Amino acid sequence: MPRFVIQRSLYEVRERPSKAYSWVAFLVANIIVEIPYQLLLGVLIWVSWYFAVFGKNQSGQTRGLMLLFVLQFMLFTSTFAHMVIAALPDAETAGNIVTLLFSMILTFNGVLQPPSALPGFWIFMYRVSPMTYLISGWASTGLHGRNVVCAPNEMAIFDPPSGQTCQRYLAEYLNEGAPGRLLNPGATSGCEYCPIRSADQFLAASNVYYSQRWRNFGLGFVYIFFNVFACISLYYVFRVRRFSISSLAKRPAYVADMVFIQGFRRLFARNVEPTPPGKEAESHKAF
Repeated sequence: MPRFVIQRSLYEVRERPSKAYSWVAFLVANIIVEIPYQLLLGVLIWVSWYFAVFGKNQSGQTRGLMLLFVLQFMLFTSTFAHMVIAALPDAETAGNIVTLLFSMILTFNGVLQPPSALPGFWIFMYRVSPMTYLISGWASTGLHGRNVVCAPNEMAIFDPPSGQTCQRYLAEYLNEGAPGRLLNPGATSGCEYCPIRSADQFLAASNVYYSQRWRNFGLGFVYIFFNVFACISLYYVFRVRRFSISSLAKRPAYVADMVFIQGFRRLFARNVEPTPPGKEAESHKAF
């Protein structure tokens, strides 16, 4: 953002008055020139992060999709910064706004709190947060099919009836599609039951599904294109047409005054006609 402010100042003092090229070309060029650097950094981040966290035993499709998500995230952050700084006067102000917006994006992405735990008013933030779909894509792709190993304090431990094994006691429950797994089926006491089998079951509680991975990837580009569109729109409104916040507020106030205040005055005003000739003595009456 500081580099963009310098380039914008040079353009508005030198190129724009001379009409060397349009302001749209200036904005698009600043966005495009960042893409190669973001892609290179995205590859370095993926190599440093992916293999350390998820290992090297996943399929090529999983590795490739995780790389695409990282590259997409880098493009989003770049265009997001351009959108915020496009109309603001300096990088310090833009930095404060970016911090606020990004904090909200992270808070309502469905990880700290699942969607079912969010208050009804704030559920819209879960739906509009781009991190909702990025985190969903990352988690569902990276953890798909992973077996869950329950810790001792996560297992349900109980004793079957006398003379029965754990497998026999839970046979009907297990045959009906139990979500968990019995760890010691031959034991006659201390049955250990893990309530879930795979990471997909755990992620489903937060509305994260492997089947939606490509949908989430596509929605990420919707946010990137929106950032580019908003960058151009905000620059036009505040730097080309030179509207200010105060001037934008004056127009609705003027319309409200004309429609409501002046309108009500005309509606309830007393319209008195001129006194007819010969009736001057009775001018106290309304004609």
